[in-house]
Amino acid sequence: MGYYDSEQHVNEYISIAEGYDGRELIGRLHEFLEPASTVLELGMGPGKDLEILAEKYRVTGSDVSEVFLKLYRESNPNAVVLKLDAVTIDVDTTFDCIYSNKVLYHLSADDLHRSLERQQAVLNDEGIIVHSFWRGSGTERQSDLLFVYYTEDDLQRMIETTYETLVLETYSEMEENDSLLLIARRK
Repeated sequence: MGYYDSEQHVNEYISIAEGYDGRELIGRLHEFLEPASTVLELGMGPGKDLEILAEKYRVTGSDVSEVFLKLYRESNPNAVVLKLDAVTIDVDTTFDCIYSNKVLYHLSADDLHRSLERQQAVLNDEGIIVHSFWRGSGTERQSDLLFVYYTEDDLQRMIETTYETLVLETYSEMEENDSLLLIARRK
């Protein structure tokens, strides 16, 4: 059982994340992605970013947590949401973009590498990835969750053979320059 398979943990996350969304990150996405393009969000959680993405794109939400998916489906019965693991991304469809906001830092470096390879396979030609990470180095475990911090160099090395880097920059979410934005195009 995963951490977010608990309704208590999901509710705690929703409370902690109140007031945060990826509107600014999605604004950067608009520079590279045409309206009505297809977007898969990995780790949609309560669906805040999915709803922002849906304002311009044809979206598919996904999460590994059935609790998050059930909550979202209850208030959005027509939404396309899938139970997906961010490493294996077991879908038969391809997308113009794959997006996540502070989700993939829960993966070990090896699993992140596998996820990025799998993402390349489910992207259309010239498809892009847009992901945010906590910036730093090292790993920690809290409440049965893994947190892996990355530097610009870490991410660049991880993608350089399979993606063309469009944006790799720091930004501030809770503290100055505590976050990284990666936007890259499939080679």
